[in-house]
Amino acid sequence: QVQLMESGGGPVQAGGSLRLSCVISGLRVRRVCVAWVRQLPGKEREGVAALSTGGRDTYHSDSVKGRFTISQDNAKNTVYLEMNDLKPEDSATYYCAADTTMDYSYCTGGWALVGNQFEYWGQGILVTVSS
Repeated sequence: QVQLMESGGGPVQAGGSLRLSCVISGLRVRRVCVAWVRQLPGKEREGVAALSTGGRDTYHSDSVKGRFTISQDNAKNTVYLEMNDLKPEDSATYYCAADTTMDYSYCTGGWALVGNQFEYWGQGILVTVSS
């Protein structure tokens, strides 16, 4: 059974930092496209970062580029989202998502975040940034 477990969210003041973690279990393939996707109530999901496990390339959306960094620790089956200089508009529920069918270029080129059609999703974790 595939599970994606997020942790590390919570309240933070504007300008502060948080690191989200996503522990992935149950996947037995070498390359998995893993992304962080956020959503505000009543709004569409917005993909903010993606990587392909085992690879070096990453993708960050324009809204978070330079402030957020996605990374991986393959030994721990964990993908991270380091969030710095947080703004109130970053407040959202953040989801970890994974897909075994997306190829490397599609994932790290940003296309995976256009439709956010991933096979597997975590339960989501809330990030609240106060001004």
